[in-house]
Amino acid sequence: MDDVNRTETGNEETGRWKNFNSWIKYYFNYECYMTFLNGCYSCEWQAQQKKKARRPLCCCSLRERLFYPWLIMSFCLSVLLFFTWIETSNEFNGFDWVVFLGTGVWFFWSIVLLSFLGILAAYTTLLLISSLILKNTTPTRVYIWINFSFSKIYYMSDKYLGYRDQKHLISVFIQGTSKVLGFLLCWEKQQLYLHWYHKILVLIMIPFFLFLLWILLTYWKDRWLTIGLSLQVFSPYIHLSSISVMVLLSWPVAFYLIHLEGEARMRRYQITSNERRRNTCCSMLTKLRALQVAVGVPFFLILLCLYVVPFGTYSPCLQEKEKLAPKPTFFGHRGAPMLGPENTIMSFEKAVEYGAHGLESDVRISFDGVPFLMHDYDLTRTTNIKEVLPNASSRHPSLFQWSFLTTLNAGKWFSDAWIKPFFRMKPLSEADKERARNQKIAKLTDLLAIAQKEKKLVIFDLESPPSRHPSRSSYIHLVVRVILDSKIEQHLIAWLPGSERKYIKSKAPGFQHVGTFYTLQELAEENITRINVDYKRLYYNGLREYKAANISINLYIVNEPWLFSLVWCHSIQSVTTDNIEVLNGMTHPYYFMTPNFYLFLWIFMDILSAVFIVSIFHFHWWRESQSEKILQGITSYTEASSASLQNEVLEIMGTPAPFPEREREPASSKAVIPEVVNETTAPTVHPTNDVGQPVPTEPAFEPIQAPISEANREATLQTVLPILEANEPVVPSVEKPPPET
Repeated sequence: MDDVNRTETGNEETGRWKNFNSWIKYYFNYECYMTFLNGCYSCEWQAQQKKKARRPLCCCSLRERLFYPWLIMSFCLSVLLFFTWIETSNEFNGFDWVVFLGTGVWFFWSIVLLSFLGILAAYTTLLLISSLILKNTTPTRVYIWINFSFSKIYYMSDKYLGYRDQKHLISVFIQGTSKVLGFLLCWEKQQLYLHWYHKILVLIMIPFFLFLLWILLTYWKDRWLTIGLSLQVFSPYIHLSSISVMVLLSWPVAFYLIHLEGEARMRRYQITSNERRRNTCCSMLTKLRALQVAVGVPFFLILLCLYVVPFGTYSPCLQEKEKLAPKPTFFGHRGAPMLGPENTIMSFEKAVEYGAHGLESDVRISFDGVPFLMHDYDLTRTTNIKEVLPNASSRHPSLFQWSFLTTLNAGKWFSDAWIKPFFRMKPLSEADKERARNQKIAKLTDLLAIAQKEKKLVIFDLESPPSRHPSRSSYIHLVVRVILDSKIEQHLIAWLPGSERKYIKSKAPGFQHVGTFYTLQELAEENITRINVDYKRLYYNGLREYKAANISINLYIVNEPWLFSLVWCHSIQSVTTDNIEVLNGMTHPYYFMTPNFYLFLWIFMDILSAVFIVSIFHFHWWRESQSEKILQGITSYTEASSASLQNEVLEIMGTPAPFPEREREPASSKAVIPEVVNETTAPTVHPTNDVGQPVPTEPAFEPIQAPISEANREATLQTVLPILEANEPVVPSVEKPPPET
């Protein structure tokens, strides 16, 4: 009767354990995770049995290995172009205008290209990360270790806890140990197969990226100077951020290096214990060492360079507060084009309202000799000429009479259009919208009147009329005469056109002549003390020679706050901007830092990062040593349990047991089917040597076997015989040498 009760109790416990194990597999399913990654990478969404690579260090076919460099190349090109386009955001409006000239459609083409490059960069990054995850380890040993540990926890807690409490205990155990089980990952490679859809798309992206790079290198060479300027601003912060990134990268690097070291120790053990496989193990050991060098040496070289890179870093934003120059003044580029329609009275008045020091515009001559303000080569974008005279919308603005130009509306495109002229333009108030709808094309005399009233400088580009224009040869004389007739103070005119300067000096000696990127000798010969140059010229030594010669510098077009901060730190006198509202609100340059504070951050980050990295490597080394001990314990426990179970089965079959009775111990692991062994005593703990093999000891007592019924004998035979036929351990975590004879 007692035998029957024991059997029923054992069957009940076994059923509860099976249900509990199913609950674990339901909530912690590794196959779903790998199926998702394989589906994204190979477009195969069905769970398949994992295929091990033929060679431990080679996880994919030759075709996949040949294609992998192309994937890396597409990733690098996409990230490079995406970063380049982000850094040149100051030029987005100019790019949109160039595309408008070619297509005739105004849109945020720069934002479209930015989004497209971002999507491609994210796509190639995900492919690369997926391949790295699939090529990394799979938690086979984690599952073995969890099953081994669960069996211990389950049977130890069964006497004191209920079923729900046991589930709660196991879930807490998983949440706590899943974060530190990386050292138990087995080095089992995942076969990679990138779907042909991905391969074709990657091969299409590479020539597309190369084409974009060719365009940048051929037609927009100056954009690379913008990247150089951005690095001048952000270099201290990039340096400190890079050190933080290296600390984060030290975790997987340390894990990989220590894991390879553990694998190398295993190989050395095989060499000393199994002379027949010496050549294979030596070759594998060499590959392991090569991998350690390939991963570890670049990491530590980059880290060393980051530790000493401030010695060669130059940033104008690193200076003492007392040496910081005054804030640059502003020239409103076509007025304030983010607050009102460009080149209109409203736009210039908005620029004056936000503190503009000067007003910038573009002057053209009408067919009847009236200077007016217009930037484009036609009237399509900034007027309603398509509604008034659609057949003549593509004509040059200088070929129209001023009487016709005054009938055009120059503000509805700004207030009522669904596509705004600037992507980050703030919404207009209802009063400003109504005012913008009533704007007309402005004359030069309107601009001069505002400048005279507000005492603002006026600078403008003067475009020559077309060849058939009646004022083709005398347009400069015409403009000078209009300026002088307006009675504006001559020192408020910053004359930019470079033609006929002698005539202008004779007619208007009070004009301030402004040069472009002339040499210092040319500026001295022309008696020019102010230059107006592209902001990218700041890359060349910060225009130090011009500042040393007391030349006043105006840079165009500066819209981004980080670029204005760089100009401020470079002690530039003035800038031409579209974004006067935002830049005028800046009270100090962004990303400004004193040298002493940067020195403190540099030393502090170096010391702190070194401590963290050393601690991370030490932690992984400790975990690797603990993993070896755990795996050796699992091997010893499993082999001893298998031997005991085999002796019991042979005894049932009437065959003498080849193993000593003292080596028999109960099996509580799931891997050796604990429900078929019923013992009434606690298992004997066998000591192990350094390699995990059990050391024979004198038994303290002999385990007493419970009586076995015929039904139990048949169930045991049906359950155990397939396991014995496999003729291999269930958990082969450590490869043991053959016994010496």
